[in-house]
Amino acid sequence: MIIIVTGVSGSGKTTLGSLLAKKLRLPFFDADDFHPKANVEKMTQGIPLTDHDRQPWLEHLADNIKAWESAGGGILACSALREHYRQILQVVPSIVWLHLIGSKDILTERLSLRKGHYMNPGLLDSQLETWEEPEYGHRIDISKTPEEMVGEILKIEEIKMPSLHFGVIGMGVMGKSLALNLADNGIPTAVYNRHVEGKEEKIASTFAGENSDLPLLKGFDGLEEFISSLEKPKKILLMIPAGNAIDMQIGQLLPMLEPGDIIIDGGNSFFEDSKRRYEELNSKGFHFIPMGVSGGEEGARKGPSLMPSGNQEAYDLVSPYLKKIASKDNNGAPCVSFIGNSGAGHFIKMVHNSIEYGEMQTLAETVHLMKFGLKLSYPEISRTLKSWTNEGLKSYLLEITADILLAKEGKNFLLDQVLDKAGQKGTGSWSLTTALKYNVAYSPLSEAVTARMLSGNKDEREELATFFGHRFGAFGEDKVILIEKIKNAYALTRIINHEVGFELMNQVSLTENWNLNMSEISRIWTNGCIIRSTLMENMVALYKENSSLLKAKQMKTKIKELRYDLSYIVGLGIQHNYALPVMSAAINYFYGRITADSSANLIQAQRDYFGAHTYQRRDDPNGPFHHSDWKGSIPKGGSMEIGY
Repeated sequence: MIIIVTGVSGSGKTTLGSLLAKKLRLPFFDADDFHPKANVEKMTQGIPLTDHDRQPWLEHLADNIKAWESAGGGILACSALREHYRQILQVVPSIVWLHLIGSKDILTERLSLRKGHYMNPGLLDSQLETWEEPEYGHRIDISKTPEEMVGEILKIEEIKMPSLHFGVIGMGVMGKSLALNLADNGIPTAVYNRHVEGKEEKIASTFAGENSDLPLLKGFDGLEEFISSLEKPKKILLMIPAGNAIDMQIGQLLPMLEPGDIIIDGGNSFFEDSKRRYEELNSKGFHFIPMGVSGGEEGARKGPSLMPSGNQEAYDLVSPYLKKIASKDNNGAPCVSFIGNSGAGHFIKMVHNSIEYGEMQTLAETVHLMKFGLKLSYPEISRTLKSWTNEGLKSYLLEITADILLAKEGKNFLLDQVLDKAGQKGTGSWSLTTALKYNVAYSPLSEAVTARMLSGNKDEREELATFFGHRFGAFGEDKVILIEKIKNAYALTRIINHEVGFELMNQVSLTENWNLNMSEISRIWTNGCIIRSTLMENMVALYKENSSLLKAKQMKTKIKELRYDLSYIVGLGIQHNYALPVMSAAINYFYGRITADSSANLIQAQRDYFGAHTYQRRDDPNGPFHHSDWKGSIPKGGSMEIGY
């Protein structure tokens, strides 16, 4: 929605426009700020501008109006004295024109009170003579207070019920938060939620009513009414559970949509399902954008990391909106980028969640070691973790873990009241099956999934703990030294977790021809998302020059130093009865990646022995495959039984 506030100098365009912008959550622009330097100098000297002077200024404003409208709208204060000027600005449909009208006495008094403005009061007569009163728009009496004028304007039907730019289906936690984010950023937004008798009734209209301070948020309890409220091309964001629900919702929508309309799936859908939906909808002329969304409830409300995919044409239509609601990186750039074709956006969100699983499990193992092995209290562990944030290990997950350790319920720590059964929604398992499908080693992050699965068998774990007499052993080593080693073990495990996830993205990108940009993916994950960290910030630069963290010269020295402490802590922990699935898998993965002379030759020999699977020779590694008669190749007398 574009609102243009017109009137001669002194009518209060800027005051009214700014106040109205705050109410509607729309950006405010003053046309005077767009004048070229030559025009400003003329006006300061009291020289009236000619139409020749104004032409490039008006054309520049017109271009900006198009851009503002494509991002949800804006409010412009502009004198626009002549109809010819207004026609130049009428570059988008449905502009709301507000014409400020008042007596010369009021205008003169206001201008006399101005200080530091380049508009010479002597030009008022010239402006009044130039003013061509339009036959359209809304006349606003400037003798009223700005607040009274805004109250009057908000009752205008075009503003009460504007053409809505974006629709959100699904009023769960994430859907509500994203809808509020959209409306709060000046994007006219429609919301809809299914109706379930006695369970989900009038969810959308009630939600909009509860947020009446956001006039651009409109709630609809009927799907047809919701669809009709949206401008073309219709842009609809689905925030509903992954799976069959997505297909059913799309099936309901298609008869009400037209080719060129856009459906965005912002849930955690499996990327292969998204790929199928993309191809089906694309063949029918509809745009489909599979989009990963990360940041949880807070991120969705204040600025998430967004990972849209599909095709560039569709992304270009929605990118102005997405850039407004996304979080911002350290340079102020929005944490959103076109990821790639088809289901690439949901694919990298799946990997993001997989890394998240690994990071969470690594922190759980770290805290467990300090709690039981070092006998540290929760406040002591919390202080230790917080100190790590100043030592290059800052991350969102580390920060919230330090907070969790301090939370209390009465006199008891709240963490001790939480049952040790970790849930999951499927993205971690999908990553594992995808890694297997694309033949990518994934052990550290797959162990994070396994750990959650094992945690779910609480009754059996308690039974077996009693059966085996399992107890955690306390460490006898110096605490200060061990805390440093645990910190280093945690640091290297994190590097390897990220390496594993990004390697999966790299391999799938090559196979699917997605051309994923690992540096750009790192950038949009530096803020808004759950795995944001200083490590991720460093990875933006590292992936510009390297295809792997393990191949980055900047990481080599650090990794070589940290590996000894990770090996030590894993060994110490296992000796004292601690399960360290991700830490131990990380060091094994690392040594597996850097071992030049591995034990795999024996495995291939075994495969050839019992299954004639053939093998290649060391002296001709790229040559033909061979099969040997292993038993027949044993020299006579070479087979001996050795007794013990």
